Amino acid sequence: MAKITTIIDIGSNSMRMVVLKKTSRFGFHLINESKCKVKISEGSYQNGGNLQPIPMQRAYDALKSFLNISTALKSRKILCVATSALRDAPNKAEFVLRIKNELGLNIKVIDGSKEAYYGGVAALNLLHSDNFVTVDIGGGSTEFAIVKNKKIVDFVSLDIGTVRLKELFFDNDDLIGAKEYILQELKKVSSENMQEISTVVGIGGSIRAISKLFMQDMSYPLDVLHGFDYKYKDHKSYFEDIISAKNEGDLKKLGVKRDRFDTIKEGAFIFDAILDYFSIENVVTSGVGVREGVYLCDLLRNQNDKFPSNFNLSVRTFIDRFELDSKLTAYLGNNASKIFQALKPLHNLDNKYGSLLVVASKLYSVGVTLNFYKYSENSFDFILNGLNYGFSHSDKVLIAHMIKYSKNSLPVGDDLKEFKELLPDTWIVQWLSFMLSLNVALNSDYSKRKYEYLLDKNELTISDNDIPYLIRENVDKLEVPIGLRLVIS
Repeated sequence: MAKITTIIDIGSNSMRMVVLKKTSRFGFHLINESKCKVKISEGSYQNGGNLQPIPMQRAYDALKSFLNISTALKSRKILCVATSALRDAPNKAEFVLRIKNELGLNIKVIDGSKEAYYGGVAALNLLHSDNFVTVDIGGGSTEFAIVKNKKIVDFVSLDIGTVRLKELFFDNDDLIGAKEYILQELKKVSSENMQEISTVVGIGGSIRAISKLFMQDMSYPLDVLHGFDYKYKDHKSYFEDIISAKNEGDLKKLGVKRDRFDTIKEGAFIFDAILDYFSIENVVTSGVGVREGVYLCDLLRNQNDKFPSNFNLSVRTFIDRFELDSKLTAYLGNNASKIFQALKPLHNLDNKYGSLLVVASKLYSVGVTLNFYKYSENSFDFILNGLNYGFSHSDKVLIAHMIKYSKNSLPVGDDLKEFKELLPDTWIVQWLSFMLSLNVALNSDYSKRKYEYLLDKNELTISDNDIPYLIRENVDKLEVPIGLRLVIS
């Protein structure tokens, strides 16, 4: 596969592009993301589905700019897909042929099922949930992919979209007709496969815009959209406020940005109807969708479109880009696990915390590559904003705090107050930060020693042949959790 790949998604309302750079066999990271609100389907639903000249020209101009970016970034592969607006348009061949002849770009018009599948692949590989249904609200259609036990069991596309409903119903102030239309379409989603599904993974610009509003309303401490989750019932009234807004002034008071004035009401109306119809309890916001799904299906074509078990893209890519020594990374991960298990009779933490400690141990030195001085603070900020895939917000905030306090003193209440709602009890953060600090101190000279750990009541004995003075001194500086005593032999 190419080192740098461009993916373009031509939607009914927006055209989006990502440029991704490989770092290892399955590792990659984003180097550019661009979006143009070209509204290629504008006016089409009132004209037999035919694309209109002005929207087609907007799309042409946007594609030209996208290709300039792709060329400048030395992308060697371009995958371009088009969804509802083009597949529904009787005159789509005219647009596709012009783009091929004048810009040299091949557009693949995908059917609704393929679009739904791509969204499912992206969510399955890049989010932390195992059982959910993706809901991807676009301008012309809405796609569903049902995931159970980390497997896609069904996918379907429905003719529900923000632009479609705006032109067919909202412009005529026919909300009753819109609701009846949506409910009739939703009957096409398998009720059997939806059993025991209580979580929606929301994909698409409208859903992301709604999540941003909720984050602002909650004064949410983490400014990261991907992985943000909320309870539907807690925000039901906010959906109603958006839907009932009379004008742009009302939307502005709710915090809606100008570029969303035209479709946010339709998006909220569709999403609210879906959540209510399927009795959904939880919503997880996805920052990925069709584009990432297209890329992953290409990258993982020999892996059944799924990363290997225990693979995490963010961790792998961080290590690929910033690790100091691969053997050191592996050592710190293994030693973290040994320390966690040795002390388990004292801390009695769930094993999931042990897994997060291993991740923190592997990534603690990320900040060293950025700037040696205050590297733990550098790592903290970088992880909060970059460790996006495969972790809940709570998990990555905890990993970042472990690393930030991987020095001599344990964090206390005031140190954790900014992210308190996303963190476990203070004593848990203290134990984890201490174990990471101990792990780092025991390898102060990078010698990767094979320590033995023996816990007797509240005394942990750490032994190895001829432990250097530097290590003994650094371990002695550590503040330990209440009730624990360390002995170096």
